[in-house]
Amino acid sequence: MNLKSLRNPDLYHGRLGKNFFEGWYFKLVDRDMEHAFAFIPGVFFSPDPEHDHAFIQIVDGIKKTYRYERYPSKKFSASQDIFSVDIAGSSFGRSGISFNPDGNAGNINGELEFSNHLAWPDSILNPGSMGFYNYILKMQCYSQVCAMDFDLNGSLEVNGQIVDFNGGKGYIEKNWGSAFPYSWIWIQCNHFQKERVSLSCSLGHIPFLISSFRGFLVGLYIGGSFYEFTTMNRSTAEVIQKGTDITMHLKNRHCSLTIDCETSSEDFILLNGPRGDQMVPLVYENLQGLVHITLKENAGGRTIFSDSGRCAGVEYGGEQMMVLG
Repeated sequence: MNLKSLRNPDLYHGRLGKNFFEGWYFKLVDRDMEHAFAFIPGVFFSPDPEHDHAFIQIVDGIKKTYRYERYPSKKFSASQDIFSVDIAGSSFGRSGISFNPDGNAGNINGELEFSNHLAWPDSILNPGSMGFYNYILKMQCYSQVCAMDFDLNGSLEVNGQIVDFNGGKGYIEKNWGSAFPYSWIWIQCNHFQKERVSLSCSLGHIPFLISSFRGFLVGLYIGGSFYEFTTMNRSTAEVIQKGTDITMHLKNRHCSLTIDCETSSEDFILLNGPRGDQMVPLVYENLQGLVHITLKENAGGRTIFSDSGRCAGVEYGGEQMMVLG
């Protein structure tokens, strides 16, 4: 790990222990919301070198298909100066993605350009979406919202079909560490009826030193305004289970946010995630969720914003399928 990666968590951190993973999550949806993909490039290192490898996970949220393409770890490389990683000739970064047709990446070919990014606001003292937690060493799992929203340009050929992403929207986040949290909930959406609205919400039960804690990162962009509800700024979070779905009530010093998600169990796809010394089926993900949000002022209760979003990413995982409280 270098100082640049501490200040800019988008960058590759490098192996930090015997068990280590680092992966970037690209969620891409076309303009008409007829196609929703997640591409997850990354690398995994194990105490057993036989399990070391790079990977590209390919999720088609509409067709509900999943591929895990595995490569030798030496096929992975990353820039130390900008957010850009390469796996077997396929590249992924802040500016776009490019698939190498000879790289066996799920029969995908083409390039996409990213522009007009919305970033999670940060500072030197609080870099990235995790803030000062980035400076705390040896946490089990770190996360970073690399881009809350951006515009897509280009097309991909997927299994012989041309998918036009011009005018579509994207989102990027990443995780790194020794393993995923004990359990977690993740909700993301940037396809609301009103333009330039983006929600990123993650809640996890995280081991820390000899204990553990429940941490959460929730950010909401509405136009040019950013509303933050996190463990770091002493917000509160209540999670209510509704069958396989949840409602979250969050509150910071000035505002309250309700997030209500709706999913169909048949739309979830089982993905691999880091656990122990291997990547194993661990992550339940849905790219066809609905999410309803309401933001209100604490003083007076005025509604600042209320809307519903489509093509929401909803994910549960870990030993417990829900984090309640």
